[in-house]
Amino acid sequence: MRKILILLAVLLMAGATAEARRKASHVVIIGMDGWGSYSMPKADMPQVKQLMADGSFTLKKRSVLPSSSAVNWASMFMGAGPEVHGYTTWNSKVPEAPSWTVCEHGIFPTVFHLLREAEPQAEMGVMYEWSGIKYVVDTLALNYYAEAVGYEEKPTLLAEMSERYIEEKKPRLVAICFNNPDHVGHAAGHDTPELYDKLHELDGYVKRIVEATKRAGIYDETVFVLTSDHGGKDKGHGGKTLLEMESPFIICGKGTRRGHEIMEPMMQYDVAATVAYVLGLEQPQVWTGRPMLSAFGKKGKK
Repeated sequence: MRKILILLAVLLMAGATAEARRKASHVVIIGMDGWGSYSMPKADMPQVKQLMADGSFTLKKRSVLPSSSAVNWASMFMGAGPEVHGYTTWNSKVPEAPSWTVCEHGIFPTVFHLLREAEPQAEMGVMYEWSGIKYVVDTLALNYYAEAVGYEEKPTLLAEMSERYIEEKKPRLVAICFNNPDHVGHAAGHDTPELYDKLHELDGYVKRIVEATKRAGIYDETVFVLTSDHGGKDKGHGGKTLLEMESPFIICGKGTRRGHEIMEPMMQYDVAATVAYVLGLEQPQVWTGRPMLSAFGKKGKK
């Protein structure tokens, strides 16, 4: 009994410490596959550009190499590059190189794992259109994960799923991963009218997700993160050009700096570190990411 009481006391102290460090109670990550920074001057995305104006942003966040999907989604959630987490290709489902370490779920530590350790009762979810997402988010750490099967025929499906989940569960952390504009980029090409039409459509889904946090009563305690795994060139990606490597990072909401352009260098794995910072989580030594402290009016070293 005494050991149980000591363990409970330790867990309560850990939770209290995390709560004291926390910048916001909720984080909503919205990822758009293949959304390159090159598109922003032309894109008709009023909701996204309003979030930029209301928060902090950079258009120079770089992907890890190759500038492909799974390796970069993994880096986004795992706080490290492929040399460390081991996911190395566009369609990685398991590490092709041995992960430097794994958690008790048999996967490299993700930001979801960090939150689960710090707050065992925290509500977390991931929803996605591309099935490859589920292999890099540590589904065992989540309360809920679901694929928007049939989104090609019903493009609003993922937004609707996200609205319901946010309103019903008020998650501490949720990631919502759209498969576009990547799909359109491969079919019609990047920097095309078709791609800009899709970006305008996606902007409407972003607005719906933001509005869902208002209906859920958590908007004032939420930080929104909008970003992507990579950009694109012609009808592809995976190379070393900045068109393929640079993607937007926008962070807006409670405690963020308004109208601030982040000038420090940012890499894909810094997304996880920044989310961990917002939630008051202590990142593991094996992570190489660093939080974008200037988005909160603080100085940091890179």
